Amino acid sequence: MFDDFTLEHIETPEATIRVRHGGSGPPLLLLHGYPQTHVMWHRIAPRLAREYSVVAMDLRGYGESSKPPTTDDHEPYSKRAMARDAVAVMKHLGHERFAVAGHDRGGRVAYRLALDHPERVRKIATLDIIPTGEHFRRADMKFGLGYWHWFFLAQPYPLPEKLIGTDPAWFLTGRPNRTNVHAPEALDDYMRSYRDPATIHASCEDYRAGATYDFQLDEADRGKKKIAAPLLALWAGRGEVGKWYDVLGIWRDWADDVRGHAIDAGHFMAEEAPDETYAALRGFFAE
Repeated sequence: MFDDFTLEHIETPEATIRVRHGGSGPPLLLLHGYPQTHVMWHRIAPRLAREYSVVAMDLRGYGESSKPPTTDDHEPYSKRAMARDAVAVMKHLGHERFAVAGHDRGGRVAYRLALDHPERVRKIATLDIIPTGEHFRRADMKFGLGYWHWFFLAQPYPLPEKLIGTDPAWFLTGRPNRTNVHAPEALDDYMRSYRDPATIHASCEDYRAGATYDFQLDEADRGKKKIAAPLLALWAGRGEVGKWYDVLGIWRDWADDVRGHAIDAGHFMAEEAPDETYAALRGFFAE
């Protein structure tokens, strides 16, 4: 799926990160969402690599990246911690300043990276998200029922771990309203890592951090700090984010240079609508 890409595991100060990189040109970092791995970009990354030095990494806790020990405040699985990994990976590969695109949880890492390390980020694209704090501040019945997993996965250890662990494959692909849009090779990669109890625990820690540490960071920055880089917001035209929120209006509270539009797809747009998603990303990053 990633012809002419190099696969390696890079040691950062805090975690070992599985990385696939290839191509040439300006550096571009791709970050995946839950419950995926960097493989979610397999329909887009090779095309972007014609013009960019593409780096796709597994976030800490996911795929073959390491699972650092947890703490009571959940900081090791905060988006700030994951952003530190991203900076270290890109520096290891010789990229001091770069563009970044992130889907779902990876989008949350991307905007935290842009806020914490503005000198590193040339441009940022977020796929099917608004800031974490904005979700929680606006939470209502529609959000609670539609994004119920945010509240389930954030429950104290070991409740979600035990329940998911009884049948991880069913939780990943078989539960109601979960349509499988993934290529078999990609799904194999997701499933292989998700069957590991350490991955299940780490992914729950990701959501626990979202409801605590990440939320607190967003609240501290809201109205006081803005993303300096130009921002492209894409969202799923057949998903919930665009129905529930004024996506561009919310992002304009967080960045001065914002543009974006819906993609005719469900949540997993990079896999469901790769042509349209690729065209939007390429057009933005090429400006």
